[in-house]
Amino acid sequence: MTDNEPSNASYAAAGVDIDAGERAVELFAPHAKRTLRPEVMGGLGGFAGLFKLKGGYREPVLASSTDGVGTKIAVAQAMGKHDTLGRDLVAMVVDDLVVCGAEPLFLQDYIAVGKVVPEVVAELVKGIADGCVEAGCALLGGETAEHPGLMAEGDYDLSATGVGIVEADAVLSPDRVRPGDVVIAMGSSGLHSNGYSLARKVLLEWGHMDLGGHVEEFERTLGEELLEPTRIYAKDCLALAAETDVRTFSHVTGGGLADNLARVIPSGLVAELDRGTWSPAPIFQMIAQRGRVERIEMERTFNMGVGMVAVVAPEDTDRALAVLTARHLDCWVLGSIKKSHTTSPGDHKKKTGVAELMGEHPRF
Repeated sequence: MTDNEPSNASYAAAGVDIDAGERAVELFAPHAKRTLRPEVMGGLGGFAGLFKLKGGYREPVLASSTDGVGTKIAVAQAMGKHDTLGRDLVAMVVDDLVVCGAEPLFLQDYIAVGKVVPEVVAELVKGIADGCVEAGCALLGGETAEHPGLMAEGDYDLSATGVGIVEADAVLSPDRVRPGDVVIAMGSSGLHSNGYSLARKVLLEWGHMDLGGHVEEFERTLGEELLEPTRIYAKDCLALAAETDVRTFSHVTGGGLADNLARVIPSGLVAELDRGTWSPAPIFQMIAQRGRVERIEMERTFNMGVGMVAVVAPEDTDRALAVLTARHLDCWVLGSIKKSHTTSPGDHKKKTGVAELMGEHPRF
């Protein structure tokens, strides 16, 4: 053996600590157990999670969605606070599922880390479990992967895939939307999990703001405002669909309100939305003013205070508002669906309609 050859090589010496991984599982297992539903078969530790579909479905359709949290992670890492990102992750996945009317059944996560710190991994999974409990789905399993040499020791990333179920004849889609339908907004809890690259650039890099500094407009620190968990609408949307004639939902994520709503409006129709019906929270105004961000850029990057949208039959408007209010959701009539009166040579090729924002926000 030469002086340049290694001795006593091991996986741990290369940066992967199997013992730490096992310790992390011990710490987060109780959190995963909190999310169990009756359909879950077995427990953690198998090569695959098992979920027995409950009976009663005539023609069940499975829905699936995968997502992550984005650069909101950078704020959590800077703050040393890791227990809320999991709720953001669950929200991004299950609220995409519910758009088609699917009930979230289970979720599986993937956490990549530079180095396994059991306590940090446990905090991340605790947040995921909290979100699953709120959404009514089981945390069926997942993977924690250690990537030494590829990621720094304090770095991590997380993603998840969720599966839901809906009856074939109950699938919500643009085909159900009709002229005269009413668009109802559900308020967001803040930035949710989109636009953080721009928010961090404006507030932290250009504005030199301190994450730990108290901000009067927020009545808390900037970091606390930025880490406010994404609201989870899954159970609220399912309750609304059970009580009223919901045509479709739209989860307002990357791309903003108009672009996401346009995805569920059929060709030939337009959703006319009134900015005057709500005022975005102070965090949006601060980003716009300090970064001199134009309105069109704000509205295509951030949710601007609307996290989920329901399109309902006009005769069910009052009932829909009552259902959501009873569930302690901030909600209001945002606009309505109308026939599109504008045509262009390429209109016949469009698969979706249009969503247009009109008017001005009060106090923005």
